Amino acid sequence: MKKLLNTLFVTQPSTYLSLEGDNVVLQREQQKVAQLPLHNFESIVAFGYAGASPALMGYCAERNIAIVFLTMNGRFLARVIGESKGNVVLRKRQYLLSEDEPSSAVIARNFILGKLYNHKWMLERTARDYALRIDAEAFKEGSRQLSLVMAEVRACTDLDRLRGLEGQAAVVYNRLFDEMILQQKDVFAFKQRTRRPPLDPVNAMLSFAYTLLAHDMRAALEGVGLDAYVGFMHRDRPGRESLALDVMEELRGVVADRFVLSMINRKQVAKDDFLTKENGAVVMKDEPRRAFLSAWQERKQEELTHPYLGEKITWGLVPHVQALLLARYLRGDLDEYPPFLWK
Repeated sequence: MKKLLNTLFVTQPSTYLSLEGDNVVLQREQQKVAQLPLHNFESIVAFGYAGASPALMGYCAERNIAIVFLTMNGRFLARVIGESKGNVVLRKRQYLLSEDEPSSAVIARNFILGKLYNHKWMLERTARDYALRIDAEAFKEGSRQLSLVMAEVRACTDLDRLRGLEGQAAVVYNRLFDEMILQQKDVFAFKQRTRRPPLDPVNAMLSFAYTLLAHDMRAALEGVGLDAYVGFMHRDRPGRESLALDVMEELRGVVADRFVLSMINRKQVAKDDFLTKENGAVVMKDEPRRAFLSAWQERKQEELTHPYLGEKITWGLVPHVQALLLARYLRGDLDEYPPFLWK
């Protein structure tokens, strides 16, 4: 259980939510484990299948307190709300800003600033921790180049220019990514990013991790009432979760890339875990994929101090916190969207 930004996150499995007076009661195995006043909350996010009482859902619906249900793995199930006045205002604001490219660029540049800051931090940390195993000067130069691009991003108000700057930074980062692979170099090497299809084991794992992160981000956005398919940097395309792809940009490096690198460097994956199809696509076999998923869920339970809130949370809650912050910005409660800047 965690209270963040007027939201109650119920992360323990098999927790049933019920109503007692003006309080939400949390029960496990028919034993009360907590009781909290509902007037403090704007929403409740529950991970698991135990559910909530009709009385609680009715009480919350009348008072515009959303209840969001997700699986323990973070997949979105449902969002229970009352009259849609609040949700409509938020989404109308989202759609209005999405249609205006200069306004979209102002929001999108913070996603990209977060991404470049986190990539820069990864390069600097690698140069600090493994100076004798890598070309430390190349990493320092890469960090310097990212700083220059970030300065341009901060002043950018054009989406096409912003995409060009992101691509420029990606070249710098990708050029050094292979050196962050410290083990099993004979099997795992990164030459360039290949997507549809991934052509080597590293790209196969990156694509899989990005897919998992996008699903987590979509669930978080739906949970706060935003439309995960209407973005600011990624423009509308049928079936594409554009806003989820937008917000996850700042998390790609510190969540997905670091996870893949740790799987390789800790030797949790091996050459025999992959197979190559006739078209050249490289995919993980079924059993290693299940192990990858299990490790991903374990990583989401690890704790960190959120750089903006200054509170301890799990990595699995980071997408939900960023979605809440974005919703607050769109409502006008924040002057600027605060990207996730990991330290």
